[in-house]
Amino acid sequence: MKRTGFFILPFFVAVSTVLTYSRETPRIAVAGIAIESSTFSPALTSEDMFRKTYGESILRLYPFLNEGAPLRGKAKWFPALVARATPGGAVTREAYESMTKNILDLLKANAPYDAMFLDIHGAMSVVGLDDPEGDLIVRIREVIGRDAIISTCMDLHGNVSWTLAENTDLITCYRLAPHEDSMDSRERAVANLLERLESGKGRPGYKAWIPVPVLLAGEQTSTRVEPAKSLYAAVAPAAAQNGVIDAAIWIGYAWADEPRNRATVMVTGDDKDMVTRTAEYLAHHFWSVRNDFEFVAPTATLDECLAKAVASDKKPFFISDMGDNPTAGGAGDVTWTLTELLKREEFKTDKGKSLIYASIPGPEFVKKAIKAGVGNTVDGVAGAEIDNRFAPPVRLSGKVTSVYLDNPDNREVVVKIGNIYAIVTEKRKGFHYVREFEKHGLDPKQADIVVVKLGYLVPELFDIQADWMMALTLGGVNQDLPSLPYKRILRPMFPFDKDMATPDLSAKLVPSVADKK
Repeated sequence: MKRTGFFILPFFVAVSTVLTYSRETPRIAVAGIAIESSTFSPALTSEDMFRKTYGESILRLYPFLNEGAPLRGKAKWFPALVARATPGGAVTREAYESMTKNILDLLKANAPYDAMFLDIHGAMSVVGLDDPEGDLIVRIREVIGRDAIISTCMDLHGNVSWTLAENTDLITCYRLAPHEDSMDSRERAVANLLERLESGKGRPGYKAWIPVPVLLAGEQTSTRVEPAKSLYAAVAPAAAQNGVIDAAIWIGYAWADEPRNRATVMVTGDDKDMVTRTAEYLAHHFWSVRNDFEFVAPTATLDECLAKAVASDKKPFFISDMGDNPTAGGAGDVTWTLTELLKREEFKTDKGKSLIYASIPGPEFVKKAIKAGVGNTVDGVAGAEIDNRFAPPVRLSGKVTSVYLDNPDNREVVVKIGNIYAIVTEKRKGFHYVREFEKHGLDPKQADIVVVKLGYLVPELFDIQADWMMALTLGGVNQDLPSLPYKRILRPMFPFDKDMATPDLSAKLVPSVADKK
């Protein structure tokens, strides 16, 4: 009997341990809707413009949650829907309601949950709805309850309303612009969540929220240069302090006229004094350098940029066509810049410098060019189907040099007009990578001038430019912010009210949603 008992006891302990671990393995939901939406653009974003990922496929979006990754095995994951769209106009109410209902239905199917990873951008505008991300998280809470811990990751160009701050528990955002740390930031959000669950500490004791009345464009606040470089360099050390879980600074999104749009600082942690002081330090640091923000590259009119590019012996000379940047929320089809380029005498023959223009959408023109074929001439119009406020559709008449059909959802062609190689796409598109040019037989590294519908250059293009200027062009993401018809942002706001008094930058402690009555 004693020998039997000797073997039964370890077996019982082993089974008990397995069952205890099984019960304690957290159940974590994953969902999100992400887009940056300009309310100064006439464009609207419909549901079909979102890339929607469901179920287990969502985990493949995050390398740190791929099969075999250390964080993957620390929880049972219940991915619902993650919808992402290229920045654009405001989302239609129908699209938002449809995607939100989809998320809620999928969350209900697998409830209950211990926690959730919410992956959003933070600058979504929805027709007829203020604070969509706040609305989304409130409705999620109605499904998953107040006890589940939500960890939210955002773009630093997002906005953090009081409602969003109240209903999330852990919150962070990117620390680099361009966003080379976007995946690292998401991993941090998930790692922080798992640590709080594993340790039993749960939601943080304190959340400090400070709105900073500054509204600036991303092109003026890049972390490549000062003062944003030093401002954001202070974030990681601030988050590493004892008693602090995470610290974050949001620049905010400048091209939406909504009360929540402004900069924000948030710090979470368990030490009330440390959390409060850290948030106030970062907010005061931000305010103290507000007058020092400048564009990340020299800016000028399009004519001035072109004059310098033509006269320069450096190549490639990049020019950012900023006003209609589709990766910031522009419609992407404003033809003003391309129309002006086609007027220039220096580009009308092969004798001068060559110029690549990327890009303009023109679905009917693409069809014509495909039908004509490479080496043949094509004549037609492109652009200005959505945003024709500044110029009408542009006439393009030239030789087709490339047809790219590998992406049936967005076929592309190149038409050579004089010495301009204009890339025309079926749908609007920002060109970020060298390979996107090379597939057309164009080598941007050897080009004389490259004009791209971007703001600051993304890393791969930045690395190959020999010189670079940003043109102050027209469009839904016009960089001349004071000229835009803001009516609803909270005033006073820098830089619109440059002589405003120093604002109250004391930390507001956000109550836990679990304590909400």
